[in-house]
Amino acid sequence: MVVSRRKSVHSPLVIVLLSCPQRYNSFVALEEYKRKRRFEQTPEPPPKVEKKSGHRFVVQKHRATRLHYDFRLEMEGVLKSWAVPKGPSLDPADKRLAMQVEDHPVSYFDFEGIIPEGNYGAGTVMVWDVGTWEPLSPQPVKGKFVPGTDAEASEMLKKGDFKIRLHGKKLKGDFALIHMRSRRPGSKGTEWLLIKKQDDSAVTGYDAEQYDKSALTGRTMREIAGDQGSAEWESDRKASRGRVKAAWLADTLAKLDKKKKPAAGNKEDHRIKKNEKNKPIAKAVREKNSSASSVASVVGDLKGAAKRAMPAAIHPMLAISIDKPFDNPEYLFEIKWDGYRAVSFIEKGRVRLVSRNQNDLTGQYPELHDLPQFVKAETAILDGEVVALDQQGRASFSLMQQRTGIREHGRRVGARGDIPVLYYVFDLIYVDGYDLRRVSLEDRKQVLAQILTSSGPIRYSDHFDQGAKLFAAAKQQGIEGIVAKRRGSCYEERRSREWLKIKITQTVDCVIGGYTDPEGSRQYFGAIVLGLYDKKGNLVHVGQAGTGFNQTTLKQIFSLLKDRETRGNPFHGSVDARRVHWIRPELVAEIKFTEWTHETADGGLKLRAPVFMGLREDKDSKECTFADQVVGKIAT
Repeated sequence: MVVSRRKSVHSPLVIVLLSCPQRYNSFVALEEYKRKRRFEQTPEPPPKVEKKSGHRFVVQKHRATRLHYDFRLEMEGVLKSWAVPKGPSLDPADKRLAMQVEDHPVSYFDFEGIIPEGNYGAGTVMVWDVGTWEPLSPQPVKGKFVPGTDAEASEMLKKGDFKIRLHGKKLKGDFALIHMRSRRPGSKGTEWLLIKKQDDSAVTGYDAEQYDKSALTGRTMREIAGDQGSAEWESDRKASRGRVKAAWLADTLAKLDKKKKPAAGNKEDHRIKKNEKNKPIAKAVREKNSSASSVASVVGDLKGAAKRAMPAAIHPMLAISIDKPFDNPEYLFEIKWDGYRAVSFIEKGRVRLVSRNQNDLTGQYPELHDLPQFVKAETAILDGEVVALDQQGRASFSLMQQRTGIREHGRRVGARGDIPVLYYVFDLIYVDGYDLRRVSLEDRKQVLAQILTSSGPIRYSDHFDQGAKLFAAAKQQGIEGIVAKRRGSCYEERRSREWLKIKITQTVDCVIGGYTDPEGSRQYFGAIVLGLYDKKGNLVHVGQAGTGFNQTTLKQIFSLLKDRETRGNPFHGSVDARRVHWIRPELVAEIKFTEWTHETADGGLKLRAPVFMGLREDKDSKECTFADQVVGKIAT
């Protein structure tokens, strides 16, 4: 019998990988790292699985679309990595959300610098902490954890209960990484918790933001960002008007720029020359922002500024809907953030957050309690939007709804506190003794950009000069829409044509006036019956939404509907639905739809393909009117 002995056709690297399944898995994982990056455009190291694996760890502070910390352990020839939004903590009371991300090459260990705009993860990277780590055996000895083996480490990581001991410059002692079994819709199963164990290294009230120097070079984030004249990254600097912060938007705008360059001597050039007068405002605030009185001395010179006591309440200025984007040098253009509108009152180092219908939101967002630390003013009133961002840095109302949960019988049900929020600020109403409501919008934003520090949970909402271009970029990225604001507009506490919203994804806030019975295997209810108020104050039926719910929201919302059941029909005129249970018209739902149609004989408007997005607790049902829908095209 002749046995054929074929020589291996595999490369030495492949043979090593095949002989070690863990190293093979790491090699495969680095393919994801490679796929996301263009190494001819980024200084990040190329993928490589190391033959030997040490026991080092690194924490890299990374200001990309939003600030986070990347926690990495050298293991199985790569750096196992987790993104920690709030940063690691030495306080055992802090359970930090840690999102597992793709493995990184070991050569990434000492990467510090700038990832250029247009690349994945664009932003400033600092080596915040370095050191060594050791696994802790899952079997304690006399009630104490003792060092374990690499095999135990791999098994603990696989099981999702990973105990380690860190010996770093900043992080020391025992930690646990616990894999969460998330039931959140759309979850990829990457959620972990990073928890400090109670030991001699524990520090109550630990705040990673207080330690803002590189463990390798001693530089701050600002100094690292300035290495190349900040040509590739501006996010860590004072927010400046017109700068692009989000990599997803920067890349899209850059591509659109290549397609259409502005001609010489056009309106844009005229606008730039026209606004040279605004430069002294920013310069003066930068030079004098060391104290509240200095800021006030600059603001007091602005036309329209009035010295008076801080208002106790502000009703947010609202925009009118129009149907098409436009370019006009008299306007500036912003992204329309899809979250909850919130006015923040900052005084004596504390913040109070208030919704558009004057409900107190402060308790719902504990991570925003530190806002005063990031505002260079003693007292201020800011206007902005609380948002939850998806992995691409886009505001997601679905995530926001999961974060806040649903109010039921005076308490919140199903709230997800592990979903972080940011506060995007687009207006300044009051600062250090001066009421700015009669100051022009452009001047208000000039001051706002200079008193905000671009760190922590607060962000300056940039504006742009070309509405059509911004609209096209937002459309490509699946953003809800944009807002056009007249540069010289004062702050009016009402809906005004000085501010215009142009939606890409059509949404409307509707009153829920009833619900239908479920059919087939569906439970609780079939659809919610929707309406809007006309000019006479009559609630007019505009359709039903039966999609956009999951089993959890069906159950939660059904409880709210049952509590409001009534015998009387709240609608004026006919309702095209069967087996309707009427409810008091108190609940407001955000509805996504494709278009308005005239489906009835009397020409009544109806929603085509309505989809439930979430409940709007920040809006009173009487605000849901036809008047808030598209009113026409502005003359440009």
